[in-house]
Amino acid sequence: MESVKLAYGNDSFVVREGLYAGVPALSGTGACRLFAEFQRNFYPDSQIHLPDPTWPNHHNIWRQAQIPVKTFHYYDPYTKGLDFDALINDVKNAPDSSFFLLHPCAHNPTGVDPTEEQWREISYQFKVKNHFPFFDMAYQGFSSGDLDKDAAALQIFVEDGHLVGLAQSFAKNMGLFGHKVGCLSILTRDIKQAAAVKSQLQHIAHSMYSSPPIHGILLVTMILSDPTMKEQWKKELKIMANRIRAMRATLRRNLENLDSSLNWEHITNQVGMFCFSGLTPDQVRSLEKLFHIYTSPDARISMAGVTPSNVNYLANAIHQVTRMSEETSVCM
Repeated sequence: MESVKLAYGNDSFVVREGLYAGVPALSGTGACRLFAEFQRNFYPDSQIHLPDPTWPNHHNIWRQAQIPVKTFHYYDPYTKGLDFDALINDVKNAPDSSFFLLHPCAHNPTGVDPTEEQWREISYQFKVKNHFPFFDMAYQGFSSGDLDKDAAALQIFVEDGHLVGLAQSFAKNMGLFGHKVGCLSILTRDIKQAAAVKSQLQHIAHSMYSSPPIHGILLVTMILSDPTMKEQWKKELKIMANRIRAMRATLRRNLENLDSSLNWEHITNQVGMFCFSGLTPDQVRSLEKLFHIYTSPDARISMAGVTPSNVNYLANAIHQVTRMSEETSVCM
């Protein structure tokens, strides 16, 4: 109940009228996998459309559930932002009643989120095509520092009358990585359907993991149900989000102060824990070899690991490897 309130809003009709089936899950991964099994059982001929790129484990989860995976356009490597027109075209061209996975905030791995206006257009096009939106919300609070603002995309879809699925994780925003606390909720048309869907989810979960460990669930429940604790948590979450934004601003400023010829606006345009830096594979290897800075192969940087004590070193290293690439290109 507390997880659902956090996502859909305390005053949401979904909460007031009990129009959802919710079950505890093994963090966000477990919630996604549970939904994938539900999809396979009741929509055996369906597919899942994943953004390109997305968290790599999304592909593994739906393939393990034997659900065919397709991708839709999302990230534009040239602008280092959202490829909105291509995204909308893919939504329009997908078969009616398709399943789509969406990141409501702090998209992983790119840090690129649609604007509110763009979310409304996406919701409208989903309505036209009768698509089913499944949200994976692993970073509520990490995008803006405001829990409600980070759930705005989800709430737009609900207001527009969509029945949605939602995976929630408390690994990041409560720091409960080892406790695997998550929730899967599916909206329903009425209370009778909610009971039926919940029964089926519990049946599937019982064969997968029976029930998750209780200690982490009790911690989350205690924090979310106690007004004083919840306010303290929200303040601490905002501090963390503000710190990440400050590190983004500092990294960009330091790169620009080094007279880099490249545009680094995307560092502050992107949000959340991760920055899609735009470095090439060769530049990533140079960072490792010359400066012992390690990113994922796609040049994703964890902004949570950037601090006042290392941001100057990081900026200088990025500047050096990008400048070397430019000099090499000129020589060729």
